[in-house]
Amino acid sequence: MQFASLGSGSRGNATLIESGATLVMLDCGFSVRETERRMAALGRSPEQLGALLVTHEHGDHVRGVPALARKYRLPVWLTHGTLQMLRDAELPAVHHCNGHRSFALGDLLIEPFTVPHDAREPCQFCFSDGARRLGVLTDTGRATPHILACLEGCDALLLECNHDAGMLADGPYSPALKQRVGGPLGHLSNGQAGELLARLGHSRLQHLVAAHLSEKNNRPELARSALAQAAGCSDDWIAIAGQEEGLDWRVIV
Repeated sequence: MQFASLGSGSRGNATLIESGATLVMLDCGFSVRETERRMAALGRSPEQLGALLVTHEHGDHVRGVPALARKYRLPVWLTHGTLQMLRDAELPAVHHCNGHRSFALGDLLIEPFTVPHDAREPCQFCFSDGARRLGVLTDTGRATPHILACLEGCDALLLECNHDAGMLADGPYSPALKQRVGGPLGHLSNGQAGELLARLGHSRLQHLVAAHLSEKNNRPELARSALAQAAGCSDDWIAIAGQEEGLDWRVIV
């Protein structure tokens, strides 16, 4: 099993997960043309996709979903609440999922789980090929017992490090936006991500990736430092899924 990021941040998110003959995309916050370009850089094309999975309705995660699904006749998996909030809900094939029931897509077992975020019915996902597990957690305001239970035993983890608490407090956002981002329905700070990792355990992790970094309220070295301290590893072992460069393929063995 392997995974890659087309890009991660407030201007667009998309992650590829592949096992055997199965390739799926988690979220698509880029235009069709940009998605095609970024997939080509990773040696893939939308024709190879078996499905699109959606975490929630915010534009940086769904902006490209309807158009990409229509162009390539892709089935879309999302919660009832997310579908209701889509501005463009004209999709070729819709499958509903919830945060308490797993389902299979080809060679992948998909495990959605609910998260606290300011969206209608948000969820995040774990992916398994039967032997290895990848956990993806972004766009959540805090760690919950349910989240920790769902992420237990992952071999790879793509984890939100949205902001540095000090940079957010001193940064250019309005007081209301600062409260939203840093609140219990917002985004994980570097410190919160580190605390979650410490509570979760990390002995099995082959890959640890910091994702969804704010371009105004964070820096890669701060995210790396927070996760490395929690994992007891060197900073350079922590990967970054960037907004422009994404993340090249990482193989989970």
